[in-house]
Amino acid sequence: MTTAFFTHSDGLKHVTPPGHPERVDRLMAIYAAIDTIEDQALLRLDAPMGEEADILLCHPQHHIDAMRAAEPESGFASLDADTHMSPGSFQAALRGVGAMTKAVDMVLDGEAKNAFAAMRPPGHHAETAKQMGFCFFGNVAIGAKHAMERHGLSRVAVVDFDVHHGNGTQDLLWDEPRALFISSHQMPLWPGSGASGERGAHDNVINVPLAPESTGARMRQEYEGVVFPALEAFKPELVMISAGFDAHQRDPLANLNWVEDDFAWLTEKLCDIADTHCEGRVVSTLEGGYDLQGLSASVKAHLEVLIARGT
Repeated sequence: MTTAFFTHSDGLKHVTPPGHPERVDRLMAIYAAIDTIEDQALLRLDAPMGEEADILLCHPQHHIDAMRAAEPESGFASLDADTHMSPGSFQAALRGVGAMTKAVDMVLDGEAKNAFAAMRPPGHHAETAKQMGFCFFGNVAIGAKHAMERHGLSRVAVVDFDVHHGNGTQDLLWDEPRALFISSHQMPLWPGSGASGERGAHDNVINVPLAPESTGARMRQEYEGVVFPALEAFKPELVMISAGFDAHQRDPLANLNWVEDDFAWLTEKLCDIADTHCEGRVVSTLEGGYDLQGLSASVKAHLEVLIARGT
């Protein structure tokens, strides 16, 4: 089998105001980084368009309608201080949803060993009926619900290593006993949620706050002491990753000090758990990462591990 890599040119049509950190250049930097990866190592696929029925697995119809109506005919529409739309943003968001559902299909059907979706806008801050933090729809949560509702899985693990707490994914999976959501993140930091006492309605949420200036060594201690034992006990049938790379020491929006090797190590360990419990099935999606050099190097490190484990 192989690693499926999903993206789409529609991700370049979601344009944000000048100076905004979540910008088109993020995808361009990723494309440049993976140009050095041999074609046979990746199954490069266009992200399909997500359907309303997919989004309705997590969000109400009125939220979908509001996002569609908010897209401007020209210029920018500011939905909040951080979250903006341009012509093409709604379609780009649909591609992000479609990438996740198709990636789940391919991995669970044995067409790929694992998958990575390089799409924007990201998704892990979108709550049930609220866009925020650059995000419109909860892509990874939708993918998890798709795996459970349409493929019949009873244990799906979502691991979020973005530097910001995945408040949206937590909200969307809070009352879902079939899902285990784990988030490591800097605290204190926006959005202010993610305390260790936030446990989910079924004790299905684990938050791992990390102090500002924490290094990759500190992250490894927390994952080895808290996260990996919880995943082993859960015995996931699918491992999903919210892959934010803004914990990199170069990132301008936070103050953790990870490097590319830390992301590679973490990816290896999550693949180990997937190998033990679910035949190596891993589906990962892009979240944050706003320094272009740190982002491109970290995504490449993440993908190289997935490729090595997918062969």
